[in-house]
Amino acid sequence: MNHIDWKNVDNLIEMALQEDVGSGDVTTGSIIPKGQMGKAQITAKKPTVVAGLFLVERILRRLDPTITVTCNVSDGKKVNTGSVLCRMEGPYDVLLTGERTVLNFLQRLCGVATLSHRFARAVRHTRCKVLDTRKTTPGFRSLEKYAVRCAGAHNHRIGLYDAILIKENHIAAAGSIPKAIKKSRKAHPDLPVEVEVRNMEEMVLAVEYGADIVLLDNMNLGQISKGVQLVGDRVTLEVSGGVTLSRVRQIAETGVHRVSVGALTHSAPSADLSMLILPTNS
Repeated sequence: MNHIDWKNVDNLIEMALQEDVGSGDVTTGSIIPKGQMGKAQITAKKPTVVAGLFLVERILRRLDPTITVTCNVSDGKKVNTGSVLCRMEGPYDVLLTGERTVLNFLQRLCGVATLSHRFARAVRHTRCKVLDTRKTTPGFRSLEKYAVRCAGAHNHRIGLYDAILIKENHIAAAGSIPKAIKKSRKAHPDLPVEVEVRNMEEMVLAVEYGADIVLLDNMNLGQISKGVQLVGDRVTLEVSGGVTLSRVRQIAETGVHRVSVGALTHSAPSADLSMLILPTNS
């Protein structure tokens, strides 16, 4: 679980609980005697790739530190409909009050992992790696990028600070690709430099002036194949723009090194999970 910003995660949990619970769970408080003990479990209602199970305990223990959580599967595991992901034990009122917050976090991360797994599986017969982007839910970046890794896909840069990615607007502001690369190298000689290009001429220029990674943006299969033929393995070639699940296999088979897919995080549907209170004799 490297790269997870734990301080930020705890702040997110605190905000989520405050948003949902507010001054108190009036329904549960009216019905359930405080301190009455019980059990519950979270179940997958559809096939799902699991990610973020550690959050169940982390959230519930914000409400009551005596809660215990037993996980039946590990993050990264693909489970079938009806699979029990984990069981929780503790006061019924705490389990019920924390239910929605737990599911909101878990369904989001499992959804990202499930979609990422589909993309990674589609290109597994090639050398191509599937990467995420910075198109993440505000505040959830480290968690969503963790879910991507759980599924066998990979992380692109974490933020604006850990790699240089020169895009069209940077080039326009700098005056040219060579100028942008030169300034970047001078300012941060220790960071990899990636350049986004729109055509073969820009690609050749980026390679000539020392880019480590060249990003072929919104190109068709013919252009991508030509780029691979021209550059080979002199630099890492990446493709972005229009990389759908139905198209990613063909892109990977051109021989590119990697594809970046914003949809892994910005368009992943939430996983279908449920939390049910168990009978007292279970």
